[in-house]
Amino acid sequence: MDAPVSRRHDPRALRYIVDHVPPGTLIQRHILVTNKSSDRRIIEVYPGAAAVQGERFRFGEGRAANDLTSWIGVERPRLDLAAGEEAKLAVTIQVPPKASSGERYAVLWASTVPAAAGRPTANVTQIQRVGIRIYLDVGPGGEPASSFTIGQLMPARDEQGHPSVAVHVDNTGGRALDLTGSATLSDGPAGMAAGPFAVKKGTTLGKGQSGTVTVWFPRELPNGPWTIRVELNSGTTTADVTAHISFPDPGMVGEPGSLLTSPWLMAGFALPLAAGLAYLIHRRTRGSRPGKSGQEGAR
Repeated sequence: MDAPVSRRHDPRALRYIVDHVPPGTLIQRHILVTNKSSDRRIIEVYPGAAAVQGERFRFGEGRAANDLTSWIGVERPRLDLAAGEEAKLAVTIQVPPKASSGERYAVLWASTVPAAAGRPTANVTQIQRVGIRIYLDVGPGGEPASSFTIGQLMPARDEQGHPSVAVHVDNTGGRALDLTGSATLSDGPAGMAAGPFAVKKGTTLGKGQSGTVTVWFPRELPNGPWTIRVELNSGTTTADVTAHISFPDPGMVGEPGSLLTSPWLMAGFALPLAAGLAYLIHRRTRGSRPGKSGQEGAR
């Protein structure tokens, strides 16, 4: 329900608990737990361990613990909520004074056991839970910058003919990334354009990690060629790339996209090039001597 003032425009900080603090800091956040079922429920609120592995934010089983979970306290860890009732809770994170530097991960869970699954005669115990991710970076000074670069774009079609593009991403910053974004197609056959199409969510990259995000397109989309523009973001950190691609036939992987230089880079290159050519022409003109045919200085 709240976020640091410095992150009030960061969508990740409004969805998750994301912060950077020095050792010895105490922070507090507020969450809202709502019973959206039609029955009264006992809801337990507790932290669980998590990690960023294999391009995903992965949470541990049950009440798995790590050092971050041991720092987390919940105002009311057990709630008794009627149907439609809600409760606002304070969550505190007390970072030890001697905590080592680095980013840590956890999930704050709200967990309940449905009435039918809780009967003694039930053969399977079903637990329903929903959680809020926690990304806490600990260290002195300012927060490590978040940044990433977009690399190769690989078009493909699955066996059913659905086209896709796999986008390679390198995390070049100091914080984990939750990648979202979209892709737009233009300059297609007969001048066709399509999109934007949202990237498939779920790719999380830790510091120094690399991975891919995937964009899926309608099956009826022709092979191309196309100009594709991919824009990715993680919170307020963004990057984009433009390339030429062609989709292959069903069940095939196509050629990597041919990356295009951004217009502002082209302009930045063209200006010094033009200046250099003008200087060269000026020098050659000043140093030229007319020959017999008047062309010697231009050779």
